[in-house]
Amino acid sequence: MNIQECYAQMGADYSDVLARMMKEERVKKFALRFLDDPSFELLKTSLADKNYDEAFRAAHTIKGVSQNLSFTTLYKSSHDLCEALRGGKPLEDVSLYENVVRDYVMTVAALKKVDE
Repeated sequence: MNIQECYAQMGADYSDVLARMMKEERVKKFALRFLDDPSFELLKTSLADKNYDEAFRAAHTIKGVSQNLSFTTLYKSSHDLCEALRGGKPLEDVSLYENVVRDYVMTVAALKKVDE
């Protein structure tokens, strides 16, 4: 799968990211770097430890990276989670985290298929 097909599969906005990065090679390079970002693991660990300040920071990073890479679906769910955790508030609506997990797994699965 090429990077444009990957973006389509994960509900992301390829034309937006291409306009920003100007070359398909750059889009691919930075999108694939997402696979090495530790923020999702930090989010999981922080929520399990009830460290809501750290969970907010991790969710905020996922949101920012997703926005910069135009990962629209993951951006939306991570934005919602980020806002729920803002100020170190405990997570009251677990479905917000579950939505991020679902969208993160979908995003990673699509990225792993690039150039297969």
